[in-house]
Amino acid sequence: MQLLDGKLVSGIIKETLQVEVEALQRQGLRPPHLAAILVGEHPASKAYVASKIKTCEYLQFKSTLIRLNEDVSESYLLEQIQALNESDEVDGILVQLPLPAHIREHRVIEAIRPEKDVDGFHPVNQGRLLAGLPSLLPATPYGILLLLEHYQIPTAGMHCVVLGRSNIVGTPMSVLMSRNTYPGNCTVTLCHSKTNDLASYCREADLLIAAIGKAGFVKADMVKPGAVVVDVGINRGPSASSPQGYRLTGDVDFDAVAPKCSWITPVPGGVGLMTICGLMKNTLKA
Repeated sequence: MQLLDGKLVSGIIKETLQVEVEALQRQGLRPPHLAAILVGEHPASKAYVASKIKTCEYLQFKSTLIRLNEDVSESYLLEQIQALNESDEVDGILVQLPLPAHIREHRVIEAIRPEKDVDGFHPVNQGRLLAGLPSLLPATPYGILLLLEHYQIPTAGMHCVVLGRSNIVGTPMSVLMSRNTYPGNCTVTLCHSKTNDLASYCREADLLIAAIGKAGFVKADMVKPGAVVVDVGINRGPSASSPQGYRLTGDVDFDAVAPKCSWITPVPGGVGLMTICGLMKNTLKA
């Protein structure tokens, strides 16, 4: 078993991005500018946004954080997005999800200009992805592609099983892995909560991508010996030994599954760090 080490690979990508930003500045151009909107005080969302802002600072990107109260109106949030859309100084816009129940996520996502949608959630970007046209890719699938590419995982001809059909991870991931590109050229099965005998599909996977949102869902008896396993899950569980009072676990029972794998991502230290790299590469591209 070998680790698909997101910490290592994200560090290499960040170094490359730093070089590109320095090259822009030598040409007299400004650095990329990412604007993030955080609604409410959700602890995980605050942590995710803080990590993105910190990465911007490290890369010498400009960043703007707009914090709004939990009870902010949808119309006011949309006004903030429109102001960022119209600013020539802002390249990328992200609104941290999830949003409070009274705000319609699809309205918010559709309000962001596709060319500034660095999360890759806008229907235009998702449509271009499906059509195989250049687009801003969803950040997590993009990060997974970068990780597989770095470790030269031979994906062509693999049976890739994706657990989870969200528009953020599972569905775009299934499309990307079926493309005639590298990484890609897989035969793809997309599974979800209504799949009958889901475990049997998992056991057929040469490449298993778990994004189902259930801690420790994938057990050892669900994984084929020698499979490549990518764990997208980030779940918080109580931990008396942790200073924070919780620990992060993935959708895969790592200790049980890892000995059966050829490659596997850890949690933390895997896909989460690569997601931020995908986001930063999108911001530079935008």
